[in-house]
Amino acid sequence: METEREAGMATTANAATAATSATSAAAAGNVATTATDCPDPGYAPDPTPEFEFDVFAKACVSRAAMEHITGRWGVLVLGGLHDGPMRFNALRRRVEGVSEKMLSQTLQALERDGFVVRDVHSAIPPRVEYSLTDLGTATAARLLDLIRHLEGNMAQVMAAREVYDRLHGEKQ
Repeated sequence: METEREAGMATTANAATAATSATSAAAAGNVATTATDCPDPGYAPDPTPEFEFDVFAKACVSRAAMEHITGRWGVLVLGGLHDGPMRFNALRRRVEGVSEKMLSQTLQALERDGFVVRDVHSAIPPRVEYSLTDLGTATAARLLDLIRHLEGNMAQVMAAREVYDRLHGEKQ
């Protein structure tokens, strides 16, 4: 019996074929070739290097992916999955404070963007695991560098907050 992961791999192969067709269409001038040409967030751009993405551009489709990976829960989910596959509840315990609903929504967004794979194993009861794709692993490694940098410099952050609060009479 085919797992969802195997089905996803078949879909990826079909997407590669579609991308080749899209490249031909782009060369013929039939599709958008820059991020500003495609403000529709549902647009599936040609994944070839000729397509220019600019996360700073308001209409660029890359901005949504950036929000998914750098949002409050996205960073923690990707970091939590970096050590290997996890089941939903184990991941929820790892990412303390996330609700079931937010974890589910975050995983779906990261899966849609190609950072996470949902693997359903045919067993009784069914077993579902989440793991990182190659893209997800590379992204998580960069996010973990940022996390380590932040954790290693929290004394400076806390000192800066103290000075700010003293000067501005505020407590955030």
